[in-house]
Amino acid sequence: MKKIIAVAGLAMLVVACNQSEPAPEPEPTETEAPALTSANGSPAGTYEVTAADGTVTTSTLNADGTYVDTAADGSVLAEGSWAVTDGKTCFTPTTEGEEAMCYTETAPAADGSFTATPDSGEPVTVRPAAAAAAAAAE
Repeated sequence: MKKIIAVAGLAMLVVACNQSEPAPEPEPTETEAPALTSANGSPAGTYEVTAADGTVTTSTLNADGTYVDTAADGSVLAEGSWAVTDGKTCFTPTTEGEEAMCYTETAPAADGSFTATPDSGEPVTVRPAAAAAAAAAE
């Protein structure tokens, strides 16, 4: 009888040890969204845009996909959202009277500047604001 009790106890111990507890749920982790870049790989940021006629404006492309274009006097010309579509950087304004426009961009030069050619209209020269400020200081 002692053998049966010992064997039964041992069997219960083996069964108890073989029951594994469910794996704990992994802790949710925040993952950063990939950085938003223009079609040519330029990062979100502030850019000086020079039109063919010499007019200079500032475009601020935000990492959340929004943008604001401002005139030299600081007034807002247009704002809305931007994204890369079909290999072009496209702007969809929420400003009344402004139309959506997509640009084909050249590869950035060493200073980050590049040419952006709209689907219709004249190309513009785009320079990161920091590079534009450095060039103006020279």
